[in-house]
Amino acid sequence: MKKWIKRIGLGLGGLLALAVIVGSVYEMLGRRAAAATYPAPGKLVDIGGRRIAVDCRGAGTPIVVFEAGLDINGSLAWSAVHDSIATTTRACAYSRAGIMWSDPHAGPQNAKLVAEDLHAALGAAGEKPPYVLVGHSLGGPYIMTYTKYFGPDVAGLVFVDASHPDQVERFKAYLPEPSMTMYKVASALAWTGMVRAVLAREGTSGSKEPVEAQKAMNAYGSVSLGSMLKEQEALNETLAEAGTFRQLGNRPLFVLTAMAPPPKEMLAALKITEEQGKKFQELWKTMHDEEASWSSRSQHELVRDATHYIQFDRPDVVIRAVRAVVDSVRATP
Repeated sequence: MKKWIKRIGLGLGGLLALAVIVGSVYEMLGRRAAAATYPAPGKLVDIGGRRIAVDCRGAGTPIVVFEAGLDINGSLAWSAVHDSIATTTRACAYSRAGIMWSDPHAGPQNAKLVAEDLHAALGAAGEKPPYVLVGHSLGGPYIMTYTKYFGPDVAGLVFVDASHPDQVERFKAYLPEPSMTMYKVASALAWTGMVRAVLAREGTSGSKEPVEAQKAMNAYGSVSLGSMLKEQEALNETLAEAGTFRQLGNRPLFVLTAMAPPPKEMLAALKITEEQGKKFQELWKTMHDEEASWSSRSQHELVRDATHYIQFDRPDVVIRAVRAVVDSVRATP
């Protein structure tokens, strides 16, 4: 009997080892296929031993610079609006360190490093200010930090349902602290092909992003996940850094706030009630009212039929807001 148990154990161990080997080969081949099928749009610029993917289109000034939120989308977070903005001025989207095509780095991924990377990448790409910075979600604190350190470069800003420096503390009464355990496990096992297999199975169903952009994001998801987690780990540091700078002077600012009721799936995922969801939304609007007060030339629009990714739900609203700030900058003597 003991011999049979031992043999079964060895057999299962062998199958597990085989599955790991097959999975790692699947991941390796998947990364090669991703690089061949979805090469970096724009160009990869060297910022001192690391490359950052920068995709600039169109012509004119000021140059619009897009900053994605805390996700794995990189420059493709703006795939629904990038080309439209590029018809009226130059528009640049990029991928932060370790996301999509950009090389990772060993240090913490906080707001100051993000700002320094972006400044170096734009310079290496030959792009020159003035810039209109457009930030979605955590991209809001990132572009505020950029303005803090490179203020003369920045002529205007657009917040697309942007994060607020004080949001973690203020949300404590309404939201449980989000668990990142699942993402950490997935990142640790990315080399086994598990993440790639899950994303391949999900495909593009239910996504509002352009199909080809979603396919590319899925293809690079296992590569990008670890760097996204590094940004999450530095979240408190990032928000604290952004919170030290809340005065934009008379730079034109456009604040967009998503006001569609949170879907039931989101409430369930966050483990909150519908009433808590309403309070969360009220507090979110209040914080965006505060953000609008950071400039003497601001506009604040509530987008009642859009969820957090306004650029995918209502790209026309984002395009209109960006063009309004560009026009305001051009009209300034």
